[in-house]
Amino acid sequence: MIKVLLGSLACLLLAACTVSQPPLVHQPMTARPQPAASSLPANGSIFQAGSYRPLFEDRRPAQVGDLLTVQVEERTNTSTSQNAKGERTTNLSSSVNANLNLPFFSNFVEGKLAGATFGAQGKNTVEGSGSSSGATTFNSSITVTVIEVLGNGNLLVSGEKQLRMNSDTEIIRLSGVVNPVDIRPGNVVSSTKLADARIEQQSEGNKRRFVEPGWLSKFFLSVLPF
Repeated sequence: MIKVLLGSLACLLLAACTVSQPPLVHQPMTARPQPAASSLPANGSIFQAGSYRPLFEDRRPAQVGDLLTVQVEERTNTSTSQNAKGERTTNLSSSVNANLNLPFFSNFVEGKLAGATFGAQGKNTVEGSGSSSGATTFNSSITVTVIEVLGNGNLLVSGEKQLRMNSDTEIIRLSGVVNPVDIRPGNVVSSTKLADARIEQQSEGNKRRFVEPGWLSKFFLSVLPF
């Protein structure tokens, strides 16, 4: 019984240590270009359509395996504010008339409560305010690969970039759908022009260990119901 409990505890601890989120972007992250034909068809004595390249035009990505550079230019700003104010005032006053002509209680009322007055006053004020704001800026660049050409000519691209400095690794992944019309000279497109854009950035190494909870904290956070 003790061995079973120790084994279960070890499995839980390992699960708390190895939990990782799957990539957010489209898979696969890259694709190989289609093999070129060994010999191009000859359709003219001098001009060959298969090998023609415009002289004053950049060769834009149009096939699976072509490369495209995405300039990540993401910036978001959010701000909300709310104010509430309310006030209510209540006044109440009353008096006792001694001339009640009661057969049994007239003497008591005249002697004890004659001319007595009662009053009450209340005031309730509610006032509150709240505000929140947030700003996010993400600037980078990444070269991605065309992994699929859609029926309308749009390009589904995906790719990742890994940068390791000393013992820290930074990973940037990106995927989305590009309209070839939005591609600028040099085969560059802004991330704001991507449809269904999925961008993620994460770090691995000592920097992440400093800000990430330890394995024991992860274990208790995974089993505690509150």
